Amino acid sequence: MPKYSGFDRIFHALADSSRRAMVERLARGPASVSELARPFDMALPTVVQHLGVLAGAGLVTSVKTGRVRTYELVPGALAPAGDWISRQRLPAERRLDRLGDFLNHPGTATKE
Repeated sequence: MPKYSGFDRIFHALADSSRRAMVERLARGPASVSELARPFDMALPTVVQHLGVLAGAGLVTSVKTGRVRTYELVPGALAPAGDWISRQRLPAERRLDRLGDFLNHPGTATKE
């Protein structure tokens, strides 16, 4: 069985809607913990815990200046997951294309 530990961490991190929203916000630029917490009804330690999961997956990094910790998205961190999803989608799309051809022209569909 192939090793997917990197993917597992990324997909686990993105499985939570709050973390996905944080990633979406960070895609627009760096933000402090308090900025990231603002739209959510959760305590700051919970937000920090979510950010820890994102950091553990290699999706975000942080810098602390004084008392303010600022997070930013790691450039290209989502690319491997996106590439994997694309590779899985292509064979399925080909099968659906062949099915569409068969349904539209049952006597002329060919095998690949």
